[in-house]
Amino acid sequence: MGLFSSINIASSGMTAERLRSDVIADNVANANTTRTAEGGPFRRSRVVLRPRTEQPFWRSPFLPDMMDGGVGKGVAVVGVEKDTAQPKLVYDPTHPDAIKTGPRQGYVEMPNVNIVTEMVDLIAASRAYEANASIVNGSKTMFMKALDIGSR
Repeated sequence: MGLFSSINIASSGMTAERLRSDVIADNVANANTTRTAEGGPFRRSRVVLRPRTEQPFWRSPFLPDMMDGGVGKGVAVVGVEKDTAQPKLVYDPTHPDAIKTGPRQGYVEMPNVNIVTEMVDLIAASRAYEANASIVNGSKTMFMKALDIGSR
């Protein structure tokens, strides 16, 4: 494992958690959006992550241990996908987006966003971001101590 591997791994986690926080904020902001450009109510989004195991685009002939081919390269964002859960139905015949005909007449399709779930996810993303930031700071402190030892 190379000198900067821990920082690279933690920074990939920080990037992923920041995107998760942005997606959660978008979900909360649209918790009452009943009409979207695609039609229908807003659908909750979620970030899909996977372990980063791909080979680097370069290999250093002088530092071969910096980029070993094993697992433990951090996390990568695969994409952001919409939740397929059904929208909630709320009876409100005065709402402009209420269903006009059929057995669901007077009901409004509301977004499938649960504020409590989103807040729990936001706390988890925030704590994961903080944990990765602690790893970066610890690595930095360790590097500085090593340089200090080497300068004596």
